[in-house]
Amino acid sequence: MQIHQVLVTASPGDAITNSALELRDLLRRVATSDVFAHYIHPAVADEVVPLHEYDRRGVTHEHDDLLLFHASIGEPHVFSFISERPERLVLVYHNISPHWPFLPYDPAFAGLLQAGRQELAALRDRVVLALADSQFNADELLALGYQDVRVARLIVDTEWMTALEPDAQMTEWLDEIEGPVLLFVGQILPHKRPDYLLKAFHILVTYLCPDAHLLLVGAHRLLAYSRALEAFRRELNLGAASFRGALEDAAWVAHYRRADVFVTASEHEGFLVPLVESMTFDLPIVARAHGAIPETLGNAGVLLPPDDDPVLMAEALAEVLSRAALRDELVSRGRRRLEEFHPDRARRDVLRHIESVI
Repeated sequence: MQIHQVLVTASPGDAITNSALELRDLLRRVATSDVFAHYIHPAVADEVVPLHEYDRRGVTHEHDDLLLFHASIGEPHVFSFISERPERLVLVYHNISPHWPFLPYDPAFAGLLQAGRQELAALRDRVVLALADSQFNADELLALGYQDVRVARLIVDTEWMTALEPDAQMTEWLDEIEGPVLLFVGQILPHKRPDYLLKAFHILVTYLCPDAHLLLVGAHRLLAYSRALEAFRRELNLGAASFRGALEDAAWVAHYRRADVFVTASEHEGFLVPLVESMTFDLPIVARAHGAIPETLGNAGVLLPPDDDPVLMAEALAEVLSRAALRDELVSRGRRRLEEFHPDRARRDVLRHIESVI
């Protein structure tokens, strides 16, 4: 029996790629299993197989084999491949970002996102089981008419992060920062609203906490958007805010260890792995109630109304930074919440769901 997975893109540090590799190791307990992708970053080329090599992996038994498709963006070649395969299809839905925030910066990418939602609807009758990272994602599939939709949380194993030795040079640089550090981790994309964070940070350092720093860690995916953000940062004269780019694991962990608060202004998330990572490092969290963020965060952070403004976020950050008792309470809640995301529980649940259609 074969249970293979298909991604549009596989890249290092990507939550979907990490999830697929975790799932591959789990599936190999019950079947032959590999991860295939259309676009593969060289850093993961040893772990992921090019999609065009799929048919070289053995004879397909269409009534027994499963194909797991991780849906996150549209791609005509992958959609054609999925549509034409004889295996039974399991959809793993990580959510597709709305296309409209991307239109001013990359219309072609916005088109792929829009196409992804159209492909999602077109696959409905082909899918025998749909797994969603969150109830938020599940509700989107149910609204499209999907029948057997189950919530299976991402397998997020953070044990390696706490065991990893932080990069010494990066740690030294971070230790030289005087004042509290606000940390954002995620791709620098419009729907994650780093511009909103800059506005809130400007209010914070101007009126409430002048010695604070904001570090934004994550890959720049849209050059035009990143240029606009940098121009906005300079316009606000935010020398204490910096875009750190994509980092190696040891440098990335060093940022988590140095930070005082994790903050996100994102307006669309299907799960948001950095919330779990922040709980792992005992970071208090300030976030906005959009998408699956309330579902993931629970009561383990300060959750702001979705229609708030940057002033409220600045005030919330100032409260967390100035009140030790509040920070301690949020950290304690985060530790309890983290138990809900234990990777063994997630592994057991997803394997149970897949075994039900084997």
